[in-house]
Amino acid sequence: MYYLTSEKIIEAENLHFSYDKSKEILKGIDVDINSGEFVAVLGHNGSGKSTFARLSNAILVPSEGSVKVLGTDTSDSERVFDIRKNVGMVFQNPDNQIVAAVVEEDVAFGLENTGVPPEQIRKRVDEALKAVGMYDYRHHSPGMLSGGQKQRVAIAGIIAMRPTCIVLDEPTAMLDPAGRKDVMNTVRMLNKDFGITVVLITHYMDEAVLADRVIVIDSGKIILDDIPKKVFSQVEILKKAGLDIPQATELIYELNKCGLNLNPNILTEEECAEALASLLKEGKI
Repeated sequence: MYYLTSEKIIEAENLHFSYDKSKEILKGIDVDINSGEFVAVLGHNGSGKSTFARLSNAILVPSEGSVKVLGTDTSDSERVFDIRKNVGMVFQNPDNQIVAAVVEEDVAFGLENTGVPPEQIRKRVDEALKAVGMYDYRHHSPGMLSGGQKQRVAIAGIIAMRPTCIVLDEPTAMLDPAGRKDVMNTVRMLNKDFGITVVLITHYMDEAVLADRVIVIDSGKIILDDIPKKVFSQVEILKKAGLDIPQATELIYELNKCGLNLNPNILTEEECAEALASLLKEGKI
């Protein structure tokens, strides 16, 4: 259904953006998002992370520098359709994306507006709803669904278009813990099972640790870009940027300040428990 390529999906070079001349939001970002990656983008409110998301599929265009999607410059107004076909966008509030009174009609909406043949629409809608676990709800009204279910329907509407990449701008911010878990399981499945490139804008550390790569933006600049273990071991840098730290990582950080010699790359509760049990067994604490 989806195919991996060796191409760079999103390329940002010397990317600057200002909503007006008085304040520059992004200040010369250089970053590539590669095919098949699951990338989490972190930053406090106002850091520029959501602006980067909107620049990645031509909702916004750079003030200076460039963003390319599969080699196409997003500032080319004649190629906007092609860009958005390759990079789909899921927003924070699913109600802003759901436009139809029936779930399957909502998922079909984008396909109908791009001239996909009816027989292909039926197939794609069913595949997309099955992919996000919402096929059994295809005849339901979106208004009767939970927040997490609505967000999965919104994601289905994007993947029915068969994009190469999905950019999700804080998709779980308005959801309860159960809804957040549902959406994140769906996002991981789309990346791992279908090979869809994922760019997740989030402020939840437990979501970011699931990614292959974490980019941290602060005051319009990239300050960290690495695998989660290496990014979250930079506790002082993250705190200075106004970000939280995974609880297990912060506990290890505080214990090391007290003189223990624990691996600073620990991210999960399980890893933390194993490290502490090992020290106890060795009689070091």
